[in-house]
Amino acid sequence: MRRAIALARERLGLTGSNPAVGCVIARGDQVIAEAATAESGRPHAEEQAVALAGPDAARATAFVSLEPCGERTSGVASCAERLIAAGIARVIYAVDNPDRRSAGQGPARLLGAGVTVEAGLLADEARDVYAEFLRPYEKGGA
Repeated sequence: MRRAIALARERLGLTGSNPAVGCVIARGDQVIAEAATAESGRPHAEEQAVALAGPDAARATAFVSLEPCGERTSGVASCAERLIAAGIARVIYAVDNPDRRSAGQGPARLLGAGVTVEAGLLADEARDVYAEFLRPYEKGGA
């Protein structure tokens, strides 16, 4: 998870209106793929990491710095859907995403597909990466 957080931190200020996210796909101690949200906010970190991992993503664990999205404004497959399609067995994320396209939707999709989901790993370490992104939600906005 620390690597996923570091990947996200490296993208701060470069992802447009989307939050900077890091994703590491691993099996045991072996890292299979890693990625961060691209400049301008697309493609998302999970989308890139799944593509890099290819068939090796099956039965692996995805460590994601922010809750995977459950819906995309562009209408393409959400990160949760991409993780499911790749055969990821377990998703661990650090910080909840209060955006309406996330806010539990991604984890619900994952759980519904039989993927194990764990939230809050190293959340305190990741929270500073998301301070600006979360601020409007904490004040009751967005």
